[in-house]
Amino acid sequence: MALINNFILSKFLGLCPFFGVSKKLSNAVSMGMAVIFVMLAATLISWVIYKYVLESFGMEFMQIVIFILVIASLVQIIEMTIRRTNITLYNALGIYLPLITTNCAVLGVVLINVQYEFDIVQSLVAAIGAGVGFTLVLSMMSGIRERLDLADTPACFRGMPIAMITAMILSLAFLAFGGMI
Repeated sequence: MALINNFILSKFLGLCPFFGVSKKLSNAVSMGMAVIFVMLAATLISWVIYKYVLESFGMEFMQIVIFILVIASLVQIIEMTIRRTNITLYNALGIYLPLITTNCAVLGVVLINVQYEFDIVQSLVAAIGAGVGFTLVLSMMSGIRERLDLADTPACFRGMPIAMITAMILSLAFLAFGGMI
């Protein structure tokens, strides 16, 4: 999940925080850690709810609604905790912290775990791999973008255009890990 099936570069999930938070390495690492924690907690809670509530009562069709509620609740708890413990980090993450709620990478890992019928250990390992891959790519991109800010980039490519070109090249590199090229 971290290299071959990276959520950002091969599944194109979680692009909003990828482009939004990847301007500074410190913010990218903090966001990555928050996403890893949310992915792990959401996977654990969602797996238990799916296995023991939704499957038991034949309500599998409610999985997306329940999973979104679990993720939204976890993000609210994390947001309140960061606001009380580290206001600088809270201000640095800005709008991107609440966006973890709608981060399709977090929802994607939970849905993939259900789709492939992973047991709890497999689900947690998949969540860790997805979170580590998310953090790795976010950190790589932020390092590259910090250097690109200092580079002599043509005016028409400054900002988001060069970031998207860089993401495309990173995506090709990560796809090569899986032998897809």
